[in-house]
Amino acid sequence: MSSTLARLQELGHDLPQPPPPGGNYLPFRRVGRLLYLPGVISSRNGELMFRGKVGVDLTLDQGYSAAQLCALNLLACVQAATGNLDAVHQVVSVNGYVNCASGFPDSPKVINGASDLFVALWGDAGRHVRAAIGVAGLPVNAAVEVQMVVELIV
Repeated sequence: MSSTLARLQELGHDLPQPPPPGGNYLPFRRVGRLLYLPGVISSRNGELMFRGKVGVDLTLDQGYSAAQLCALNLLACVQAATGNLDAVHQVVSVNGYVNCASGFPDSPKVINGASDLFVALWGDAGRHVRAAIGVAGLPVNAAVEVQMVVELIV
């Protein structure tokens, strides 16, 4: 077992199955040492776990958990692409989208669910640049969608 996967389990998480692409796009694209990952929603093994608008249908804490689940799905994509989470040198960029009502001020707090997991997992190598954007809707009425770019060791 990789040390990163063991650390993830120490944090109380396991990897879900990587989500299949929901449209005409790739599950990942490697360019040199960069691995680009698509936006993933808060599903677990094909079942949407958090549906609706954060701040209306869901609490801030539920939104945070939805973003954390998105992060776990992204880690599953990394595992599928590389065969080993230890291949990650650092998280470069995270973009998070929160399905919320107009004027919802806490999109950054929601996307912290993903960011906090990456930092807990990799320390400083998990820190990244980020956008946290509130949107009027997401596919299948998902609460959160997150995408990221990681740099690989080789």
